[in-house]
Amino acid sequence: MIKKIVFYSLFSFVIPISSFSADFHQMLVFADSLVNFRDTDFSAHYTIVQDKPGEGKITTEAAIFRRDSALKYVIIILEPEINKGQGYLKLDETLWFYDPESRRFNSSSSKERFRNSNARNSDFTQSSLAQDYDVIKGEEVKLGKYNCWLLHLKANNDEVTYPEMKIWISEDGLVRKTEDYSLSHQLLRTTAIPDYNKIGKSYVPSKILFIDALKGAVIDGKMVHEKTQITITKPSVKDIPDYVFSKTFLENVSK
Repeated sequence: MIKKIVFYSLFSFVIPISSFSADFHQMLVFADSLVNFRDTDFSAHYTIVQDKPGEGKITTEAAIFRRDSALKYVIIILEPEINKGQGYLKLDETLWFYDPESRRFNSSSSKERFRNSNARNSDFTQSSLAQDYDVIKGEEVKLGKYNCWLLHLKANNDEVTYPEMKIWISEDGLVRKTEDYSLSHQLLRTTAIPDYNKIGKSYVPSKILFIDALKGAVIDGKMVHEKTQITITKPSVKDIPDYVFSKTFLENVSK
């Protein structure tokens, strides 16, 4: 069951996380607020490039529509041509996948891989770190050029994709890196988010890199891990018509 979400004030300026005096939960609240769209809709173009060592790259182009205030989102596949018109619809508590060839909707899960890439369906919706995780501990660290807080998180429910995480939050409150772990503390995936663009009151990553810790191939005697890079362009906070968040829209857009 989807828990009730309490929305917090979204500041129009960045507050250094040092001002929270190591209030780790408040850091998560603020980090969520920077990348969510509480007062507007959000749409963008996503280019998703999956790199499988020894097999080459697979590119998917998609249009994303989000309405965070209603916990809804839609993804429409634009390319490759063979998959054009396929789509995802998060409605109420169910994530639906639509295949225009069979003209059928099948339920999916936020935990599943997005089109067998190293991204998960949950990577395309709003951030809910403060709602879903408790902070076990935190420490100040350096991540490249960034001064960060490294927070060790443990899930407080079984609806999340990963039960344990480490996240690096820079002084401006933005998440720069995450590591996802299993219950047995095995590293499953690393995510890097080096840069963001501001749109309205919120921030959108310009690129996201996912590196799979378990999948890959040995090339020239060296393990090379699978990775997926998402490039986000044409971000918009313009209003999206209500009909977009419906099964009828997915059926019609593929015709």
